[in-house]
Amino acid sequence: MQIKVLSQKMEEDTIASWPIRLTVGGIVLMIAVGLLYAIWSLSPDYAELKWTLAASMHESGVSHPVTAVLMNFRGYDTLLEMGVLLLAVIGVWSLTPIKAAPETHPPGLVQDGLLRLLIPLITLVAGYVLWAGAYAPGGAFQAGALLTAAGILLLLSDWQLPASLLPWLLRLLLVSGVAVFIGAALSMLWLNTYLLAYPPQWAGSIILLIELCATVSISAILVALFLGGRPDEPDSTV
Repeated sequence: MQIKVLSQKMEEDTIASWPIRLTVGGIVLMIAVGLLYAIWSLSPDYAELKWTLAASMHESGVSHPVTAVLMNFRGYDTLLEMGVLLLAVIGVWSLTPIKAAPETHPPGLVQDGLLRLLIPLITLVAGYVLWAGAYAPGGAFQAGALLTAAGILLLLSDWQLPASLLPWLLRLLLVSGVAVFIGAALSMLWLNTYLLAYPPQWAGSIILLIELCATVSISAILVALFLGGRPDEPDSTV
């Protein structure tokens, strides 16, 4: 009897879930069709872009084509992506503050030893990935993701930043990437060039500075999103 009732309930649940399945399936199908149409409608001229990029690499300041596109030739795309991340944090912070935990527990001996090993190692690898982005796969977003992992490990271990640093340090880290990016763009206008058009002799140094600040900012943004609220309380964990 129980098996029959259970089977009937499962059948009713399956029937009830069909509208949801059809809706999700329809959305996935529309997205797939849209992507296929976008690929099919590409102009044949786009195949020549790689040769245009290769001919301009000497002006980019880096030797890796992806970094050259993201940080120089199409730098405004990356700037907008940084702005989207910053807006995401503003949106999360506008919803609710973080309530301080009633008590914290310091990490045990094994956990503390593991943190002392992993945090410097992760930071070192993040620095290498950032530096390698000039000539190999890497860059600010990958390095920022690694630093985020280190930050989340510290948060899960009840690590706390001094409350006196919260009002300005965290906000400074959050906006540093976008601020330096915009500053570099405006400085190019001051030098009578185009927006984000770096002089070839300075391009490498400018890109490295932007990526360094972007790495720290991306890490701070992702950790802030992990917290899920505005850390305005004096004893909030960050």
